Amino acid sequence: MPRLTKIIVYPIKSFDGVEVDESGFTPAGGLRNDRRFALQKPDGKFVNGKAYAAMHRLRSTFDLAAETVTLSAADRPSATFALAAGNADLERWCGEYFGTPVRFIENRESGFPDDGDSPGATLISVPTLLETARWFPSLDVAEMRRRFRANLEVDAAADAYDPEEECPAFWEDRLFSSYASPDTREVVPFRIGDVVLAGVNPCARCVVPTRDSQTGEVFRGFAQTFAERRRNTLPRWAAREPFDHYYRLSVNTRLGFSETEKTIRLGDRVDLV
Repeated sequence: MPRLTKIIVYPIKSFDGVEVDESGFTPAGGLRNDRRFALQKPDGKFVNGKAYAAMHRLRSTFDLAAETVTLSAADRPSATFALAAGNADLERWCGEYFGTPVRFIENRESGFPDDGDSPGATLISVPTLLETARWFPSLDVAEMRRRFRANLEVDAAADAYDPEEECPAFWEDRLFSSYASPDTREVVPFRIGDVVLAGVNPCARCVVPTRDSQTGEVFRGFAQTFAERRRNTLPRWAAREPFDHYYRLSVNTRLGFSETEKTIRLGDRVDLV
């Protein structure tokens, strides 16, 4: 069976991620510290990568133990801030960078997920990242990882007899059913270690993956090429019904309420229930 090989949380919505060795869960079922904070404009909208290409040129380094973030950009001196809602210094720095007043807000219960119906971690396999990187000769696995921003990565065990059979590209497409429509949301239970999660649907992607993760430069035709290749390589085990379009990658999940006190760790086995 595949193993959990990477856990990435994004403490501030749309900012850089940080790798951790283990993670618990929020009461809503997301990973602890994932999208816990966000920048919000006066009109209530988020400052995110969809609306602000400048987000890609901003680097953020987190110290979760100290609860700090260090921000840097090419045209600004770096600065370290406490991860605390309402931090006026952080709000001022970010407001000047993005050119709009912002509030630094926090939600410990659920974070600020993109999919409110499935606020759990997103999951992808390493072979999927490898395969999709092959579709674009100028991109590598690390860049695909940064563009698609999945929380959990799985791969074949180091001692697997046949890694390609144990964890082929698009292994995660097993984790949604033919009835994974927005109306029914029939789920597929699976387990990471001793934690039972539910796969819901293939994650619809936005404009963010079409841009260079470090510069914001647009890759012309990325979404169209991706959707065409995705359709042509959809595995036989994948349900086609949830694909109203093929610009989808990784799987959205949910976590049962009885599982919120548990922990997942690197190396945990991943298998269907």
